[in-house]
Amino acid sequence: MERKQGRAEYELATFAGGCFWCMVAPFRVLPGVTTVESGYTGGHMENPTYEQVCYEDTGHYEAVQVTYDPSQTSYKELLQIYWQNIDPTDGGGQFYDRGLSYRPAIFYHNEQQRQAAEESKQILYESGRFTKPITVAIVPMKEFYPAEEYHQDYHRKQPQHYQRYRQSSGRDAFKRKHWGQTKEEAIKKLTPGQYEVTQQDGTEPPFNNEYWDNRRPGIYVDIVSGEALFSSLDKFDSGSGWPSFTRPLSKDRIMEKTDRRHFMVRTEVRSRYADSHLGHVFTDGPAPIGLRYCINSAALRFIPAEDLEKEGYEEYRCLFGPLPSP
Repeated sequence: MERKQGRAEYELATFAGGCFWCMVAPFRVLPGVTTVESGYTGGHMENPTYEQVCYEDTGHYEAVQVTYDPSQTSYKELLQIYWQNIDPTDGGGQFYDRGLSYRPAIFYHNEQQRQAAEESKQILYESGRFTKPITVAIVPMKEFYPAEEYHQDYHRKQPQHYQRYRQSSGRDAFKRKHWGQTKEEAIKKLTPGQYEVTQQDGTEPPFNNEYWDNRRPGIYVDIVSGEALFSSLDKFDSGSGWPSFTRPLSKDRIMEKTDRRHFMVRTEVRSRYADSHLGHVFTDGPAPIGLRYCINSAALRFIPAEDLEKEGYEEYRCLFGPLPSP
């Protein structure tokens, strides 16, 4: 389960999501991920080859094994990346790759991973994002056999073929339909002010930003990833000139880091999946929580309560009760 490299203790996570060429790059970009290895697991044959896995009954899945530093990236983060890069409703393969070796599965290395995977799967099901059942198997880890060298980091060795393969298979279109645009695509569309705040850790002027005095019911999502971060139900007037909240919608959606810039020690708040700089959290908020999440409007997009279903955030509609007639 753990590997030691120098002083850091690294952990392993193993996922099957169809063609392993397409499952390496999404994990590579996460902080703390040191290696993502393509290989085979779950079957009964020792040291299988690509030809055996694809064309014989070995029982193996094409899979990737991620080595990561849990102090920088959590297993829950890895699960979120996994869900966003597969079709979790397709148990017979992935996209136009069909057959046993292309089945999706999560291979847990210990009981904590199993519980996290089961919880994550249930959350995905309850979100209503997919109308069909979630069919991904969650099974104990077996021996992992690295694939042949020409399969490793295929997205770097053959970038043009890799991109054509992803697009023609339907994987990218499926991801865009269910999860929206990629982070890279979203960043290109940011205004200069949004880019400065989210990507360069900037701060917008107080009392001169979009949401500091917004009083409409709804939620606030990350301007880059669209992940739901804050609710108007937790918003209050702090007098600071920035949107202020007593808490996030879910602690799992944000990261807190010590910020020693500008000769101060503060707690920075960043979105977990897009890693956008959001603002800071202070301990001078109202009772009973006592926290003030001071957030830049430029890092947020507001979704009015009446538009939550239309915008794909229907799971939050119940928070606001009956809305007044227009």
